[in-house]
Amino acid sequence: MFQKVLIAEDMDFINSGIKAELTKLGIAQIDYVQYCDEALLKLKRAHLDNIPYDLLISDLSFEKDATEQQITSGDALVKAVRKEFPAMNIAVFSIEDKTYTIQKLFNEYKINAYVWKSRDGLRELKQALQKIYNSESLYISPHCANIIFKSEAVEIADYDIFLIKCLSDGYSQEQISDKLKEKNWLPTSISSIEKKLKFLREHFNANNPTHLVSIAKDLGLI
Repeated sequence: MFQKVLIAEDMDFINSGIKAELTKLGIAQIDYVQYCDEALLKLKRAHLDNIPYDLLISDLSFEKDATEQQITSGDALVKAVRKEFPAMNIAVFSIEDKTYTIQKLFNEYKINAYVWKSRDGLRELKQALQKIYNSESLYISPHCANIIFKSEAVEIADYDIFLIKCLSDGYSQEQISDKLKEKNWLPTSISSIEKKLKFLREHFNANNPTHLVSIAKDLGLI
């Protein structure tokens, strides 16, 4: 089992609950921090001292307070940690269950486990750690897996998000085409943009572009 674990979570009572459950797994050293900047610094310090952490467990949401932070969210922390430590085991423990967010964490940041904070969350977290330690398999909570892997689910890419964001900013398809060319993103043709937006409206059951933007905002995509 992992022997040195760092928890990034700003709620004391949740930190205490996680630590209590991890102790049952025989993990020798369990440290926790309440700020993302501190988490990254602690990981770097341990690496330089040649006593690295085996695993990072992080929430996604961190409340802002008077302490100024460069890294203000869990997904930004995961991104930074993955860049700095490509082989680090990372488990996310969060209430978030939006498809796009979870897909991005697995596909872009290569996390090892996603555990949904629920009534059974701590039990699932123990299962997740046992699974990723004993095999190269990934773990995702059943609740989130049902959302992501249902037959009608499709992956929403950054290109799609950019199109919807441009709509929300009031740009025409011609203007969106120009902006795509500036970013060197393909395809840039107006016909391709129109087809993609039509697909997105159908996928999200949106009645019109305004409705699509509203749904995307509700889902946290933009």
